[in-house]
Amino acid sequence: MPMAGTYRVVIAKPGLDGHDRGAKIVARALRDAGYEVIYTGLHQTPEQIAETAIQEDADAVGLSCHSGAHMTLFPRVVQLLRQQGADDMIVFGGGIVPKDDIPKLKDAGIEEIFTPGAPTAAIIDWLRQRLAATQKA
Repeated sequence: MPMAGTYRVVIAKPGLDGHDRGAKIVARALRDAGYEVIYTGLHQTPEQIAETAIQEDADAVGLSCHSGAHMTLFPRVVQLLRQQGADDMIVFGGGIVPKDDIPKLKDAGIEEIFTPGAPTAAIIDWLRQRLAATQKA
């Protein structure tokens, strides 16, 4: 299995949400765990996020949303990635996401949702396992 450092993860803040503390904490934790992290900054469109992920040849994309627009923004990123042939790119999300929305987001291609209070170790462990499964496939 490749070392975590060989994996590239884009962390992005779609939409007008200005709360980036959680995204920065996750980005730092992933970097500390050995991943190569590209943080896109605030106020990114789904198109910008998909383009960055493809240009950076990312293995995964982590999306963070606190504005309530996750049901529109997260699936749009997945749709754009799929349209551009990035079917194997892992997409996960976090932020203020109501429990009832999580199954709908998973149906739309977001593989996992981490809500406030999720330990960064849980995110790292999930991503490590998910990427390892991709390598075996």
